[in-house]
Amino acid sequence: MEGKKAVESLIIMTEIVLPNDTNVFGNLMGGRLMYWMDIAAALAAQKHCNAPVVTASVDNISFENPIKLGNAVHIEAKVTRSFNTSMEVHMKVWGEDFTQQYKYKSNEAYYTFVALDPDRKPRHVPQLITETEEEKKLFEGALRRRQLRLILGGKMKPDDAVELKALFFKD
Repeated sequence: MEGKKAVESLIIMTEIVLPNDTNVFGNLMGGRLMYWMDIAAALAAQKHCNAPVVTASVDNISFENPIKLGNAVHIEAKVTRSFNTSMEVHMKVWGEDFTQQYKYKSNEAYYTFVALDPDRKPRHVPQLITETEEEKKLFEGALRRRQLRLILGGKMKPDDAVELKALFFKD
């Protein structure tokens, strides 16, 4: 299977915050943003593997700045690393106030997806080819983030997390 460039998976999704999307303070509800992020990330993963995908995990999401009613939401999603059947997708989220003419960071997060074959079984995905310094940095960190996810999900023992241990213990 031939590798694919990270940039080939890039998705930029834009939404407008309407009254039904907000809480009592006029801010975009976190759950609605997570929903949009899941869609953008799934599209990026599907572009990478040319197959249907399902969400396997969502990393910690911290909201830095609220996005107000009437503002635009821009979600940039791109695959940062592929493993055997799964892919990590990194997202950056910005709000944009058109009346005041400024753009601001809202948050960023990592989602993990598994590609499925026609029988809904996990299938192999193409390797990721990185080009930019940012892509290479995200690619290198993905193995540590994956090991942490597996430990937290009870699928890996902490002693087996070689990449994570290397951060804390010197030989």
